Amino acid sequence: MSERPQRPVKAYRNKSFLDSKDARVLRILAEYFEPKSRFDRHRIEDTIVFMGSARIKPQLMTEEEVRGPGDEGQDSDATQSDPDLSSYYKVARELARRLTLWSKTLDPGHRRFVVCTGGGPGIMEAANRGASDARGVNIGLTISIPVEEFDNPFVTRDLRFHFHYFFMRKFWFAYLAKAVVVFPGGFGTLDELFELLTLVQTRKMHKPLPIVLFGDRYWKEVINFDALVRYGTISPRDVELLFRTDSIDDAYDWIVGELLQKQALARPGAIL
Repeated sequence: MSERPQRPVKAYRNKSFLDSKDARVLRILAEYFEPKSRFDRHRIEDTIVFMGSARIKPQLMTEEEVRGPGDEGQDSDATQSDPDLSSYYKVARELARRLTLWSKTLDPGHRRFVVCTGGGPGIMEAANRGASDARGVNIGLTISIPVEEFDNPFVTRDLRFHFHYFFMRKFWFAYLAKAVVVFPGGFGTLDELFELLTLVQTRKMHKPLPIVLFGDRYWKEVINFDALVRYGTISPRDVELLFRTDSIDDAYDWIVGELLQKQALARPGAIL
């Protein structure tokens, strides 16, 4: 008696196919539709995005790490040990808290201007933590990269996303963003900042997008926008796409003012 033939596997259950290069477009679409379904379920239409270094830690933790047991003077990672940078953790947390409290006074039928980060440690954790302090939902868009595992427990449970494709992650940053706050950061932060600036400069992004550069001394040293103007590679008006400050009050007042003034007629998610 011959064995009964095994039933063929349905295409959408065929893991070897789904993991293959031939199914890449399906994986890309999944990173669009799966997040969209969760955003729709939570009635999230727009966000305030916080960007910045994953290496910036809370000041108390940093001071303890710099000293170490019986260690009074050894060098360490400057991003972690510089007290000027470590203070940005506290600043990002407080700014996110205040913006979340303000957003909760708006239309109760929708969650407006939800804090969104890359879901990692450092500045991202600080902003998620500030939103959590205000008892507000918040978003974390993590990416699969070969680094140590980290835990950011402050992201709202059902709004933790994990992307494979950088460009799909950046799409969700840009698509829902109605304001962006950029703290000191490295390659990833610079990449995200310049992509947003390019979309605004080229008018591929039609909605208003207030962008705050927080940490004036850091940004003046790291990016010489005046030199770009002087060499003629950007126009003087392009520099006005950014609001630079070191003040929580100024950042808060400017963002809220811009959103109230410019966002009233803007359709949520209007981009491209």
